[in-house]
Amino acid sequence: MTLPHLFQLVSLAAIWGSSFMFMRIAAPEVGPIALIFFRAAIGFITLLPFLFIYKQQSQILKHWKSIAVVGLTNTALPFVLFAFATLSISAGLTSVLNATAPIFTALVAFIWLKERLGRSKVIGLLIGFSGVIFLFISKGSLSFDAAALAIVAALVATLNYGYAACYTKQHLTGVSSLAIATGSQLFASIMLLPFLGFNLPEHEVSNTAIYSIITLGVLCTALAYIFYFNLLANLGPAKAITVTYLIPVFGIFWGMVFLNEQINVSMLIGAALILSGVSLTTGLIKTNTNSIKFAIYFFMRKKG
Repeated sequence: MTLPHLFQLVSLAAIWGSSFMFMRIAAPEVGPIALIFFRAAIGFITLLPFLFIYKQQSQILKHWKSIAVVGLTNTALPFVLFAFATLSISAGLTSVLNATAPIFTALVAFIWLKERLGRSKVIGLLIGFSGVIFLFISKGSLSFDAAALAIVAALVATLNYGYAACYTKQHLTGVSSLAIATGSQLFASIMLLPFLGFNLPEHEVSNTAIYSIITLGVLCTALAYIFYFNLLANLGPAKAITVTYLIPVFGIFWGMVFLNEQINVSMLIGAALILSGVSLTTGLIKTNTNSIKFAIYFFMRKKG
């Protein structure tokens, strides 16, 4: 990986990591649905000139039905669910839960596309979900409160990401990524439009919230997609997916710096388990039987 590509990768992680902070700022003022409508609409408007520059608008017309499904499952639903989650849990924790997307992608691919799950992937799934369970248990109460509902919403969002990834592979292979990104933002905006009238804020919205929405649309959606597609083209999906591991780092960092969010040991342990599971599921690291046996032995000894 060259230095410019590494810079793009870290920049993309920083941008996507900041999206949870901006949602945390804007969602309480404008509501999840209005926030994501404007985010998607601004993202579409920003991407539109690039679509015409590269003359890929015909691909949206040709594959509009499949792109609409991606708009629903990769933008409209998951973005709204994440915005809803930020009403009750921190931006840092939301970014950690977002990292489960590759785990759900592997699970959906196994169930739907009949892709084989090797030993590393199975262990990765178990470790990743154990991290989610740990975060759920350690939130302070076992009751199904607002924080628990937020965690479930975030997980349903990443499940949608997993479905969208498999659907794209099944129905949109060969279609320009720029066309998919632009079209999905368009259809997400159209799908959320009927709900907008019932979800517009009745009070004046602060400039901070407005700037957060604009930044989400231009930076965290449109320009982030352009960065990501460039990395896919130059590095391939195996290396580009490593951005997944960096997003929680920046999500937690931005939340601490700008929102005064507190990080605790439980979040670090949960994040470590989830990212370890993602690493195994995506093949970034391979299982080592001796290492696993040692870890189990060490854990049991500490418990004793």
